[in-house]
Amino acid sequence: MTTATDLLASLADIAPDSELAQARNTREAATRHAQGSYEVIFSQQDADFPLAERFALAAQVAEWNAQPALQAHYQPQAGALDNSPRHELALAWAHRLTFEPVSATPEHLQALQAAGWTARGIVTLSQLVAFINFQSRLLAGLQLLQGHASTATALAVVAGVWHQAATTASGKTALTAFTQQDLGWEPWLAAKPLTEFTDEEKQVLAKFGHTDSDYFRLLARNLPVLEQRTLTDKGIFFTSGGLPRADRELAAAVVSKVNGCIFCASVHARKASQLSKDFDSVEKLIAVAPGGKLSEGQSARWAAIIDFSAALSVTPQQATLGQIVALQQQGLDTLALLDVIQSSAFFAWANRLMLTLGEPFIPSDVKGAV
Repeated sequence: MTTATDLLASLADIAPDSELAQARNTREAATRHAQGSYEVIFSQQDADFPLAERFALAAQVAEWNAQPALQAHYQPQAGALDNSPRHELALAWAHRLTFEPVSATPEHLQALQAAGWTARGIVTLSQLVAFINFQSRLLAGLQLLQGHASTATALAVVAGVWHQAATTASGKTALTAFTQQDLGWEPWLAAKPLTEFTDEEKQVLAKFGHTDSDYFRLLARNLPVLEQRTLTDKGIFFTSGGLPRADRELAAAVVSKVNGCIFCASVHARKASQLSKDFDSVEKLIAVAPGGKLSEGQSARWAAIIDFSAALSVTPQQATLGQIVALQQQGLDTLALLDVIQSSAFFAWANRLMLTLGEPFIPSDVKGAV
């Protein structure tokens, strides 16, 4: 991929012959599909979510994330957002996803539908906002790797809050603490029935092994965006070399702790445990209570990864050059640093969908084990 077709390379001013450009070429799939996600979201001609609205919301989310270059990219193509219920609720939804996704409820989705948003439109709106949160953090990380000092102050980012309700919206047993156990997840919007997919669309779902997943069939209400997002995910997490896979999964769990996403944390903490064979250290991370320092009691290497991933995850992000230096002191080269950034940034996207389109529950076969 050349910088002419790579928005992030352009905005971060990455020289084509630089070590960072080489690292991004090594992660070609992640680079290509992050760009592909952008291109799909901002090219669809959907009557229920026009492009002018998409660009306006993207510019606003970029501003909330303190990314002026990204905001300036989206602003010229933005339409005006009036004070209609449709636009007011979409803007409120974008603000909630950006700053406090854990506070979303089924009633917020019902209000969007009452204001005229279709199920596909709500999915696309949520994907767009979550994607800009990912894109903003990825850009911030790339700028740090270019040596551009941020205005952030190094902070000890702490664990976020999470739901304390005893039951889900449908009455299932809910989660009130983080766990490494297998969990279920139920959507607040109806997943698209498999019978409504074309044969070609079913093949796309089957390619990723998600035909039976309510979560993926819900996101598949906009299948082209889901496909690019899934390929971005695989390009970030399932590639060889660079940062060990266990450390990438650790970063995903850290971001989930910051955002209060119990479901995502359960999946990726479990993977980090399996791959690192260090269950106790992962358990120590996910057991941190709201307001507690996430890196407390961890090894120097994992503490450096945890501190950086957490700082990149708040809004606006607070990662610093000093944290990059701390990672380098633990032996991370440019490719490994890119992996930390991409793994952390991606879960700014994933958490915001999981937290706002549904909720986790405890399956009956693991009840009492969490």
